[in-house]
Amino acid sequence: MQMNRADLLHAYRTMRTIREFEERLHVEFATGEIPGFVHLYAGEEASAVGVCMHLTDRDKIASTHRGHGHCIAKGVEVQGMMSEIYGRKDGVCGGKGGSMHIADMSKGMLGANGIVGGGPPLICGAALTAKVLKTGGVAVAFYGDGASNQGTTLESLNLATIWKLPAVFVCEDNGYAEATSSSYSVGGSQAKRAEGFGMPCYEVDGFDFFAVHDAAGVAIERARNGDGPSMLHVKLARYFGHFEGDATTYRAPGEVDRIRAEQDCLRRFRRLVTEAALLDSGELDAVDHAAAEAVELSVRGAKAGMPPGDADLLTDVYVAY
Repeated sequence: MQMNRADLLHAYRTMRTIREFEERLHVEFATGEIPGFVHLYAGEEASAVGVCMHLTDRDKIASTHRGHGHCIAKGVEVQGMMSEIYGRKDGVCGGKGGSMHIADMSKGMLGANGIVGGGPPLICGAALTAKVLKTGGVAVAFYGDGASNQGTTLESLNLATIWKLPAVFVCEDNGYAEATSSSYSVGGSQAKRAEGFGMPCYEVDGFDFFAVHDAAGVAIERARNGDGPSMLHVKLARYFGHFEGDATTYRAPGEVDRIRAEQDCLRRFRRLVTEAALLDSGELDAVDHAAAEAVELSVRGAKAGMPPGDADLLTDVYVAY
């Protein structure tokens, strides 16, 4: 799929922003100032950005506990996100959701989710809404290889097919369900599972932004055209532990270093676009600098912010329709 210079810069800027955001959170979490659990998305950037570049605010996504990358790819503001993770009142959820429940309905980001496999049923509802109201919207669920074994996920695949919903199921297979290898915990193949529910599955190299972008474009266009759901099986890797504080003793020595050196999606993107003379190194370096500066400012802003007060305790409990 041909992309112009503006799209290429947008893709790289978004992936770089996610990487800077996550690398910085890895450092900041160690200070003890961030409440709750944090699960980092570094290494998986090409998946979120490759998919979400095809979406608009009318489209909905549901995330996992590892939701920062999906938020940024869907257009959620970095400052609001950082403030939320620090538990500040000016965060996107008023400082009461934190990392694992970060959301922004204005951007169609239905939220990160502490429930494994909690996202697929949500996007069936969002997709049904789009179909009934004829909005032209699409709903996308991101979930991991561990969540692919949950009944909620399998039931959602079945429901989406029966109702021919404009839905896309993105299985981000980073090799581990927490500390258990997907080669041990997942029977059969994701593609065969999709086939069993009557939907196509696109197997994708998650280190290759262009491969993800192309496959996602096909699946999302298919959903918009009323042809029903699809699955993307994206094979990638996370660079940090399942959560911050995870000792990662289940990973082989040097495993992450090798992946960073040989398969990193940002390095691969830079190499491909510069070799093809689509962008030059100076432009990409400028993006790197701007992303780092934006994340630095977001950290400063979050640290200076105020936490929610007692008066905020009972707000946002119920929704009035």
